[in-house]
Amino acid sequence: MHDFCFTIPYGLLVVSGGIIGYAKKGSTASLAGGLGTGLLLILAGYLSLQAFHKRKNSYFSLILETACAAMLTLVMGQRYMKTSKIMPAGIVAGISVLMTGFYLYKIATGGNHIPAKTECLSELSGEDHKRVRSALASFLKPECLKLYIGKMEEEVRRHLEIHWNGKQNITVLPLMKTLTFNIICTLLFGVERGARRDKLVRYFQEILEGLWSIPVNFPFTRFNRGLKASAKVQNILKDLVREKRDELKKAASSHQDLITSLLNIRGEDDRELVSEDEIVHNIMLIMVAGHDTSAVLISFIVRLLANDPAIYAAILKEQEEIKKSKPSGAFLTWEDIAKMKYTWRVAMETLRMIPPVFGGFRKTLKDIEYEGYLIPKGWQVFWVTSMTHMDDEIFQEPSKFDPSRFENQAPIPPYCYIPFGGGPRMCPGYEFARIETLVTVHYLVNQFTWKLCCNDNSIRRDPIPVPAQGLPIQIWSK
Repeated sequence: MHDFCFTIPYGLLVVSGGIIGYAKKGSTASLAGGLGTGLLLILAGYLSLQAFHKRKNSYFSLILETACAAMLTLVMGQRYMKTSKIMPAGIVAGISVLMTGFYLYKIATGGNHIPAKTECLSELSGEDHKRVRSALASFLKPECLKLYIGKMEEEVRRHLEIHWNGKQNITVLPLMKTLTFNIICTLLFGVERGARRDKLVRYFQEILEGLWSIPVNFPFTRFNRGLKASAKVQNILKDLVREKRDELKKAASSHQDLITSLLNIRGEDDRELVSEDEIVHNIMLIMVAGHDTSAVLISFIVRLLANDPAIYAAILKEQEEIKKSKPSGAFLTWEDIAKMKYTWRVAMETLRMIPPVFGGFRKTLKDIEYEGYLIPKGWQVFWVTSMTHMDDEIFQEPSKFDPSRFENQAPIPPYCYIPFGGGPRMCPGYEFARIETLVTVHYLVNQFTWKLCCNDNSIRRDPIPVPAQGLPIQIWSK
């Protein structure tokens, strides 16, 4: 077990506290009053911090408690005190404090109050969490996904034909976002190309912009547009759920997408085990979680292959062998995906070094004492992915890009490789993201070569890490 260091920017604390106070008082409250509440929170946190330091041995890491969506929160990272470093992911943690809990719930569901019970998988607990997660996992497990590889391929082929073929210069990240959203619409929701999908694309972009905006609900703000877009998306999804329910009653649909699969899950009394609201809210969660993350991973792989000819050559060799073993135009099979071992190791190492998700929250169910600290029951704990992935006690030479670290060696200890989280709340879409990434890379390297249009290899946080300028490249068809 490793020590933890706890930190968060004081400037963002002020803003976070102010907005929390503003939201709690309602739309008629002044922002100044909210900021006053924030200053009181900081003072209380500072006094508590002093008390913490008096109770702990000076060996242990720095700890700072703060209010996050009106909950006491510990911001956690791996052991860096031994090198006299404070958690470099602090800025990212600060941004997430702004948008966790109540504010994220408002955008994702259109709600205006904190519910006593929510239908979203990330917020459910106990038997409700097991029931909804089991329903999602029944569709996202490998045995089901292997049936939909062809659908993914159709979307990838169509995307490359429209957006890549005949072009000289493109910007990768926005195109990958378009591709991953289209795959989600087709496979998970059964929404084919047309006016409904176009509306979803437009509204969903407004939701994403609202998610990472300052949560002040004034007309014409990003937050306000995000709330309105969220309500529109939910109405579209509710109509979609009802249409698919009617099709099932008439036995008129043989297509199995996620919505249909969830509607088909019934109890002994033939009652639907997953409610309409649960389906809609979890689709919203999947849209947010599965869209940007896969697009970012594929974009960083494209950048890596432009910068590292040896890795590009190794991936190309693996993918060309798979292509040559098949008749021209034939779709990939599950066996083909299983052969893409080196390609996936490269993807895993990319996820280790640049995890799309910077961390997550867990709520303590009982008092926990750890390394001299008491973490009280009911507090939130924020864990940071990159701090774990860059710990040299887990990964040798963590700053070196080395896909071979995932090849034929002792398994990585639990909760040490966590780009998709870990434990019972690990992202159920892990296998979906793996297949989506491998299918896309297969077609990219077999059909195109490319080089970067600029030498800027920096990473911008939006708030997830993205390539600078969206990764503009020059491409050549083979």
